[in-house]
Amino acid sequence: MSAVIELKGVGKTYPGEQHPALRDVSFSVGQGEFVCLVGASGCGKSTILKIIAGLEEPTTGTLTKPAAVSMAFQSGALYPWLTVFENAAFGLRGKGMRERELAAAVEDKLKLVNILPFHDKYPSDLSGGQRQRVGIARALSVNPAVLLLDEPFSALDPRTTEELHEDLISIWRETKKTILMVSHLIEEAVSLADRVILMRDGSVDSEYPIALSYPRRENEGFHHDVMKIRREFFR
Repeated sequence: MSAVIELKGVGKTYPGEQHPALRDVSFSVGQGEFVCLVGASGCGKSTILKIIAGLEEPTTGTLTKPAAVSMAFQSGALYPWLTVFENAAFGLRGKGMRERELAAAVEDKLKLVNILPFHDKYPSDLSGGQRQRVGIARALSVNPAVLLLDEPFSALDPRTTEELHEDLISIWRETKKTILMVSHLIEEAVSLADRVILMRDGSVDSEYPIALSYPRRENEGFHHDVMKIRREFFR
């Protein structure tokens, strides 16, 4: 599997900070792979995503990535003055697309995340899960090679989270996108990802391939994989 993202010795120290946010981080993500970063708060998970997204620059090391990278944030991070359609279309505006072509592309992504019937609603009219669906549609609308997800389900109730987990797996399988996701839940990471990377103190601690069939929570190997990572997490 060819690497789409590759970090080699990446470090990040913020101005005025004595301790680095990242230290000598090295890992790769293959074409079409779904990888999840887990770890305690402040271990550097989100910093890695921001560096890959181009929102931060590494202090040391090298990063290889495609030009087309898109990111969905916690709770959708939508513009409250724009409709669902216009929020999803935001990344395409200014690219010179004809309105009919743009509309078709956006409607396709809204349909993919099961939010198309709400295309003319505003974020204030939506539930938390619906806002997150719009955020994912916006990230997908620009047709990225890599989709970055920063704890996208952390503020949602368990039932909505389970529904979005199922939808995300369907989207991943249909689009064949490379996905790198941050989560603070080991169970969530094992439910979704091909591979789980455990972060500790700004570095990669260990990696765990997950070879379970979907849906994983019903698989007898699910608890075994969760506990294996949990033991290392709490050591």
